[in-house]
Amino acid sequence: MSDTDLAVAGAGRRARGGGGSARRAERTAVSLDTAKFIQRNIPNFEILNDEALEIIEWNAETVLEEIGVNFVENPAALQRWRDAGADVRGERVHIPRGLARKLCATAPRSFTQHARNPERNVDIGGKSLVLAPVYGPPFVRDMEGGRRYATIEDFRNFVKLGYMSKWLHHSGGTVCEPTDVAVNKRHLDMLHAHMTLSDKPYMGSVTEPSRAEDSVEMSKILFGSDFVDRNTVMTSLININSPLTFDGIMMGALEVYAKANQAAIVSPFIVGGAMAPVTVAGTLTQVLAEVLAGVAYSQLIRPGAPVIFGAFVTSIDMNSGAPTFGTPEAAHITYGAGQLARRLGLPYRSGGSFCGSKLPDAQAAYETANSLNMALLAGVNFMLHACGWLEGGLVSSYEKFVMDADQLGTLHHLAQGILMDQNAQGMDAIREVGPGGHYLGCAHTQANFKQAFWRSDLLDYKPFETWAEEGSRDTMQLANERVKKQLADYQQPALDEGIREALDEYVAKKKAAMPDAFI
Repeated sequence: MSDTDLAVAGAGRRARGGGGSARRAERTAVSLDTAKFIQRNIPNFEILNDEALEIIEWNAETVLEEIGVNFVENPAALQRWRDAGADVRGERVHIPRGLARKLCATAPRSFTQHARNPERNVDIGGKSLVLAPVYGPPFVRDMEGGRRYATIEDFRNFVKLGYMSKWLHHSGGTVCEPTDVAVNKRHLDMLHAHMTLSDKPYMGSVTEPSRAEDSVEMSKILFGSDFVDRNTVMTSLININSPLTFDGIMMGALEVYAKANQAAIVSPFIVGGAMAPVTVAGTLTQVLAEVLAGVAYSQLIRPGAPVIFGAFVTSIDMNSGAPTFGTPEAAHITYGAGQLARRLGLPYRSGGSFCGSKLPDAQAAYETANSLNMALLAGVNFMLHACGWLEGGLVSSYEKFVMDADQLGTLHHLAQGILMDQNAQGMDAIREVGPGGHYLGCAHTQANFKQAFWRSDLLDYKPFETWAEEGSRDTMQLANERVKKQLADYQQPALDEGIREALDEYVAKKKAAMPDAFI
């Protein structure tokens, strides 16, 4: 080979090496991008025919009229139901057939939840899907510390991870319970973290009506009172004590949010076989009855208040009594509840990264994959627990948080459906390559390869030799490294200093005004 040939070959190798370096730099660069909430271009999976839906709807109205629902420790709620035409006997409310559905008709079919960064506003309803992280676990787990009670430092870390996660649209609410902060004060620190460490939408507190009021007041500091009065800036979780019981604390929080025009997820909390019948149709009947009563009550507070049809449903292991996840029965209920929500004209909340495993292992992956894909096909509009859920919801896992958050990218790409424009048809590529060729170097591939396929930012696709040389890391180890990198790369979003000081002052004054309480 001549010197000229060697020079040309060397230049080619340098060019290829430079391109590889550029691609590696692009993949490892710090990104603060958040994907827009999902807009489905695929059909929903509908498992029930019209006859089945009509039977369930009829039976749910029968439950409300004949059996009734309890509104406990809430005399004002009982009076509102009397005034609306319900038959109230003690704390049991019997709702005449058709009344709850009539009241639900004023709830909006969709609404926008505003973020302090308007580019991260989300639409909830229609064909949209908004993804929010795990909610409520008292424990956290990571590779170094194992399973332990959550702290406010853990909470802030999870808010940061949520902010850094491209495929997560929402900061969520109680991503873990900071047990080192007094029960009556921790909501202030949690809201402060969501408002200052992220600029994505967030959820308000529901553990006591006064804490819901604090959530509204702090939101007015963040957004301005007039803006909050006119717009929805919070989505909050109102759980029903299944079967058929609405407690004063949750209903009190619902009253605060509905009055302030802030959104609430009215959600039965059902473990099939324990809190609902063992059959799918029976559980769906109870879910619909409870949602009808809860949504109707929100409209008694304020007609037009935004509300979401919630369905948190799992089954029970009849041997151990533990909840099970990723099961076919849960899928059937989730699909069916989606159909009922759409017939009622309400946005739908369900699904998540559900699993019963104690570790982010194969069981967790199987059950989570089943749950996430089920929720996508069920037509869910707001998915709480989309990442980080472990051990039946008792644990927020650092490693599983980033594992799940990475896999949420598959939901975005599945929801796109199949493009059929001129470029997608690929006829130019087929003509260029012809019989016996390959597509790696053709013009169509070169023009599309960067966006053609979804690629995990976490999972390992390297050859065995490279994988072995790099330490034979499993997925948990890769996730642990990604947690550390995202926390190290975290950049706090800008916030007006006057607003920050006002939030700090509000939290400090509220905390100083009451003694610590841990129950």
